[in-house]
Amino acid sequence: MDHPNLQRLRAFYEAFNRRDAAAMAELYAADASFSDPAFPGLTGAEVPAMWASLCSSATDLRVELMAATADETSGTAHWEAWYAFGPGKRPVHNVIHGTFTFRDGKVVAHTDGFDFWVWSRQALGAPGWLLGWSGFLRGNVQAQARQRLRGWMEKHPA
Repeated sequence: MDHPNLQRLRAFYEAFNRRDAAAMAELYAADASFSDPAFPGLTGAEVPAMWASLCSSATDLRVELMAATADETSGTAHWEAWYAFGPGKRPVHNVIHGTFTFRDGKVVAHTDGFDFWVWSRQALGAPGWLLGWSGFLRGNVQAQARQRLRGWMEKHPA
């Protein structure tokens, strides 16, 4: 029998693939944190809001959990996502490694890592190819992602 936290990870990615942000949010503790190369340092209500904003805008998203492990306090997930990005609808295939910390059956910390340069080349085209390795482009992407999240949260208060 699989550990309950492994079942939670599978449920999380199944919900993500269905773009069911409410089901995803239920798996997080109220004080959870999330970080990835585009959304570093999210906490509390920002975490489910980020997933809700992504799920509501990603009409062609496909998510697949490739492998996962979990025990009482921690877990890992290797997952992949396919979607069109931005106004140009550039095709992206992102390969992500997630780490999780659990407390009382809820995710309290979630960090996703992926190769930002690989992502930026797909998502942004020539600018990503030329500048995807730079802190400047990463900072710009992070600032835009944070601004979009704030706007989404203002329109959809928790």
